[in-house]
Amino acid sequence: MGTKNTPTAAQSMANMVHTMHGIAQEERPQGTMIGIVTAPPPDIKVMVNNIELTKEDVYISEYLLIGYQRTGKGHIVSATQNRGGGSGDAAYESHNHDINNDYTDTIIYTDTLKVGDRVSVIPVYGQDAQLYIIEDKVVKL
Repeated sequence: MGTKNTPTAAQSMANMVHTMHGIAQEERPQGTMIGIVTAPPPDIKVMVNNIELTKEDVYISEYLLIGYQRTGKGHIVSATQNRGGGSGDAAYESHNHDINNDYTDTIIYTDTLKVGDRVSVIPVYGQDAQLYIIEDKVVKL
């Protein structure tokens, strides 16, 4: 009997580790999942697939946070509703005013995710850690 077909202990261990790694890779979550918020930001906690994710495990879309700001600008063309003046003079009869203005406005969000909200959760794989992106609040119609 020859020993040339019998693998060494190191080869056997390498094969076992390779097999275990393959099994683990198959069990990693793939694609978008739905999680339920169990604690709101800033110390967010989300349950997804019976795993509690904490703020250390996630990235979250900035617009879901209190204080997020967006600025918009535009141009509005309209008119006020007809309204009569108070003196009774003909010059102050029912009239309106044209509106033709540029505007800039800032919206500041004052709310955030709440306990029980459902969120889309996307797994991302870094070199050192399993992380998740909380992308949006979702609802089922």
